[in-house]
Amino acid sequence: MGDAGVPRPGKIICVGRNYLAHARELGNELPQEPLLFLKPPSAVIASGAPIVRPVMSSQVEFEGEIGIVIGRTLRHATARQARDAIAAVLAANDVTARDLQRSDGQWTRAKGFDSFCPVGTPDEPRVPLDALEVITRVNGAVRQHGRASEMAFPIPDLLAYASAIMTLEPGDLLLTGTPAGVGPLIAGDEVEVEIPGLSRVVNPVVDERAVSPVAPEAAGTHTFNRSVGS
Repeated sequence: MGDAGVPRPGKIICVGRNYLAHARELGNELPQEPLLFLKPPSAVIASGAPIVRPVMSSQVEFEGEIGIVIGRTLRHATARQARDAIAAVLAANDVTARDLQRSDGQWTRAKGFDSFCPVGTPDEPRVPLDALEVITRVNGAVRQHGRASEMAFPIPDLLAYASAIMTLEPGDLLLTGTPAGVGPLIAGDEVEVEIPGLSRVVNPVVDERAVSPVAPEAAGTHTFNRSVGS
């Protein structure tokens, strides 16, 4: 189980640059095929738990997303089969250390810190997938507002594509990409991601030093507080 009773998925598959405006705000173009990466299950926290800014990073940013919970095993699925295998939808925050994402080239460290995947309570989708919306607020101010209809690759297509690479299993989580408007978080902020009418996750932001002091010689190297958000 994850933080505060939130089930940990077996794996978290994420999609990068799935909204044109977001790709461009970071200086990128849309990929020709879905751009997939993984976050570790240990990153999952529930609403109310703190997002911890690690000492390794000076630029931690929010990314509000629509999360899809898999309800049945998928392998080489069609888009229709993938759509029928969706168990639930939830609000998610793909928290990212943007400076580490740029410096590393690959994204494991930037996306993988404990507390970097806040998720809301899952709920069955009661509207067509294309009608889903995601809204991100920081300290009450709207910073992101996107619609699934604006995605470069629709949700069933993303699931089908991923299932051609790896077996998707019940409980796995797919994060479908973030709309434009990402930005930094600092200690004392409160960030909220909402899928209107379905799911919501709200988290305060704290600095790692305030939670678990780190020796100066360890800062920026390998320090990783596994007790936070687990």
